[in-house]
Amino acid sequence: MARISTKFLTLLVAAFVGLTSVAVAQTVPAPGEPRAETGGAQTLADILRRQEQQKVDDSFRRDNIGNPEAAAPIDGQLGTRGGVSDSEFWRAYRYNELDELGTVRASAKGPSGDTSVTSVVIQSTGMEWLSFRKGPLKDYGGYLLLGTIGILVLFFLFRGRIMIDGGKSGKTITRFIGIERFAHWTIAGSFILLALTGLTQLFGRFFIIPYLGHEAFAPIAIYGKWIHNNVSWAFMLGLVMVFVMWVSHNIPNRLDLKWFAVAGGLFSKNVHPPAKKFNAGQKVVFWGVVLLGASISVSGLSLLFPFEMPMFAATFHHLNDLGLPQLVGLDPLPTDLAPQTEMQLAQAWHAIVAFVFMALIIGHIYIGSVGMEGAFDAMGSGQVDEQWAKEHHGLWYEEVTGKSAYHDSHPAE
Repeated sequence: MARISTKFLTLLVAAFVGLTSVAVAQTVPAPGEPRAETGGAQTLADILRRQEQQKVDDSFRRDNIGNPEAAAPIDGQLGTRGGVSDSEFWRAYRYNELDELGTVRASAKGPSGDTSVTSVVIQSTGMEWLSFRKGPLKDYGGYLLLGTIGILVLFFLFRGRIMIDGGKSGKTITRFIGIERFAHWTIAGSFILLALTGLTQLFGRFFIIPYLGHEAFAPIAIYGKWIHNNVSWAFMLGLVMVFVMWVSHNIPNRLDLKWFAVAGGLFSKNVHPPAKKFNAGQKVVFWGVVLLGASISVSGLSLLFPFEMPMFAATFHHLNDLGLPQLVGLDPLPTDLAPQTEMQLAQAWHAIVAFVFMALIIGHIYIGSVGMEGAFDAMGSGQVDEQWAKEHHGLWYEEVTGKSAYHDSHPAE
């Protein structure tokens, strides 16, 4: 019994010494000063402001990280490292100030071995990223997709299916050859898989777990992630192929202005502006796919290889050099980013671009399927009805067949 009491007394003394060292290292505000009622710690107002994502003056913690030389070392099982109390040690970690304490920095390093930025133990932007992902990204992204579908439903109810005004001729013409259709369906099929698996990763915990449970959702998320990461290579292959094959046909020209002037005849019957192989609307889709696809591919590669392909630090550096942030009244963008921050920014950008991309493709799928008679044949069999070709791509029809698409009343331009 005496031995137990002696051991317990030793623990109390050690704890007292440790608490005393903390009190000595940290300055307590005098009565009447800010945070005097908490002994220098954060107050309820600080906590509430932080929860509301408002800026909090944390200098009372950041500037109060102790002095290792003044702190007496505490050895033994209950001792703290280097004579610095644990609270001082973790406060220094929190504000990335370990160098000022003379403590060896964390061992987590980037591939270059540089620890100036990558040695972060507590990374505050993770919570900002999580709040954005659970809030604005999910909400506004969902509204965009639902809004796009809603607009298309209203358009269909108002306009109906866009029919071939002259009726089918019964004769067909080759619209796209096999390699073109292969490239199209490669990028289309992979994009659908990427969209579905990406939406599952983002919305799964909100709309799948409540109905299926965590155990059922776990394999869906795991296999979905594997599919997303690996199908991305097929998407990038298809993107390169369609760009190489069709870029020369998608250079804007003055005919596009005429197409836009009548909205391509989408809202009117018997209105067919002249167009070559791709009309102005298809050019918008093409450049949207190319630009959005390139951006989403780069951010995706940055997520797959975060240490080898950081994306935002260099981008922010170039934007600062151009003075763009200052031009719109912003401070220079940060150029020293931890790998975690790089991945969080890349994921956010990846998702934002993906939502815009999906909205664009939903419209494209509508026109290419139920929205327009004969349109699916172009990528289905590759053969389209001659009358369809005359009405929607008259100049291309004339180039391919040598026949007139507009007759004397509507001469080709």
